[in-house]
Amino acid sequence: MPEAPSVEVYTRPLCAYCFRALRLLDSKGVRYVTYDVWRERARADECRQRLGGSHTYPQVFIDGVAVGGFTELAALDRKGELDRMLSA
Repeated sequence: MPEAPSVEVYTRPLCAYCFRALRLLDSKGVRYVTYDVWRERARADECRQRLGGSHTYPQVFIDGVAVGGFTELAALDRKGELDRMLSA
């Protein structure tokens, strides 16, 4: 049985888009790790470094690849690509 992909989500408190991204991943039954950049300031720097510059939240990484925020995640889902990425 193939190993599930690693999913990481950088979030911040009271962020509606963060909540929506996590809810979408929950609906897929995906296990993920969240990093609260408000509580762990070093995580914000880490995320910025991984992206190569400034960013907004949330930021979702699947198997180390940046897929973007909620808008990009939802677009991948509409195209059916998110399921493929999560089952790879």
